[in-house]
Amino acid sequence: MSEVELARFSGDKAVYIRVHIIMALSGAVLISGGLMLAGNPDWWVGIVGSFAGIAMRGYYIADEQLGFVWTLTETHLNTPNERAIALGEIETVRSLLGSVQVVTRGGEKFLIKYQARPEAVIAKIQHAMTKA
Repeated sequence: MSEVELARFSGDKAVYIRVHIIMALSGAVLISGGLMLAGNPDWWVGIVGSFAGIAMRGYYIADEQLGFVWTLTETHLNTPNERAIALGEIETVRSLLGSVQVVTRGGEKFLIKYQARPEAVIAKIQHAMTKA
């Protein structure tokens, strides 16, 4: 007998872009600040480099990251790499910067990345856990 699929979770493009903008801004501040502290007159290179580097990263891995699909069944949370986490083995489910972190009783940690509504994902997983 096959399991009934309760929900599917995949990355949201708007969240993906927002996370990359935040990474670029953080990098720009840190790199430019470091250059300023070092007395480098070309501190602005940190801003350009940070945005260029993060934009390239975002562009090249977008299809892969946004293509990951997690499925929730009556008894398992299935990862994109076909690993099944038994719902009874899940200890913690929490929001983490636009992602949902799943921690097992054995200490393994998984991230369901780039979720538009992480609280809804958490609620679905927790509801399934109570039924399992």
